[in-house]
Amino acid sequence: EQRLLRPDLWVIGNVVTRGNPLMEAILDHGGRFVSGPQWLAENVLHGKWVMAVAGTHGKTTTASMLAWILEQAGRRPGFLIGGVPSDFGLSARLTESPCFVIEADEYDTAFFDKRSKFLHYRARTALINNIEFDHADIFPDLAAIETQFHHFVRTLPRCGLIVAPAADAAVDRVLQRGCWTPVQRFGEASDWCASAVDDTGFAVHQGETSVGRLQWAMLGAHNRDNALAAIAAAFHAGVAPEVAIQALAAFGGVKRRMEWRGAASGIDLYDDFAHHPTAIATTVAGLRRKLGRRARILAVLEPRSNTMKLGVMKDRLAESLREADRVFCYTEGLTWDARAVLAPLGAVAHCEDRLDRLIQAVAANARAGDSILVMSNGGFGGIHDKLLEALAVPR
Repeated sequence: EQRLLRPDLWVIGNVVTRGNPLMEAILDHGGRFVSGPQWLAENVLHGKWVMAVAGTHGKTTTASMLAWILEQAGRRPGFLIGGVPSDFGLSARLTESPCFVIEADEYDTAFFDKRSKFLHYRARTALINNIEFDHADIFPDLAAIETQFHHFVRTLPRCGLIVAPAADAAVDRVLQRGCWTPVQRFGEASDWCASAVDDTGFAVHQGETSVGRLQWAMLGAHNRDNALAAIAAAFHAGVAPEVAIQALAAFGGVKRRMEWRGAASGIDLYDDFAHHPTAIATTVAGLRRKLGRRARILAVLEPRSNTMKLGVMKDRLAESLREADRVFCYTEGLTWDARAVLAPLGAVAHCEDRLDRLIQAVAANARAGDSILVMSNGGFGGIHDKLLEALAVPR
């Protein structure tokens, strides 16, 4: 029925595989088709100052920060982000501005184009937050991912800029393979760094020069790095650091990134997209820093990503959750033994393969003053509202 629409062009997403009935019909009848990233590059990004935010972790938050800085600087950028920045309330926007911020993913383009999506975007400003092994369903090892980032770097112009961390061995290896674009670093003792760090914010330095203090409510050292990267990228586009700092002071965050979802019976519920052990550890540590050592954190995890389902990262999972006081893992669909993997945590860990039982276990363990941190890269069966309902029942 869809083929009867007879469009001029079919745009194919990377979730479509051979064997899909519509795709097979398109191929059989000689229909014109193109990948989503290629269509985007040719019809939206062409002629724009593309600011691509890449890396294993922090893409969505950093892209949201950068878009918000440009917005507050009067640039009114277009953007395409893999989450919803709270300040905009939408994940994509097309404007007349020459600036376009895009979350640049290393996942493959389509079943007929196995290059990473970001190779199509022809960025002028490229942020590489970090590089770590992920996407075990399509990459055999870290070296394969580094090769895709190397290809990405090869597409960047001499007049562009690469914003990279001061200390990341994988990023360094990528740049050492060949780089034709100026590089600025963020992090300790680098081009963009922070000092006087406390729970209210930090001072920002451009080299040896202090350019202001950012006071905000964002949690964690990872968000401090995200902010430095966004400030550096915005400066490349002509936004003064002082303006960027003022914008980030009012940054509202991103939905599903340490998002407070509500409270019941004196128990707070947070939601986060974390699904990789590094992100899980960083997220739990950020909440711990906010709440202090005396508060109880109940971590509720769904290992839902393809990498986690395959068990590639399972040996790092227990250690990533050590900052939590209780750990609840949803095991439905896993091919590995979560109980054995989390055994090093002892009685702290609890596993269930049914969502209703998991919710019951969390509710039974939670008490007033606790904080529940739900982590999944999916909807987790609507667990947030269900948990709040269960917590509200008098016990």
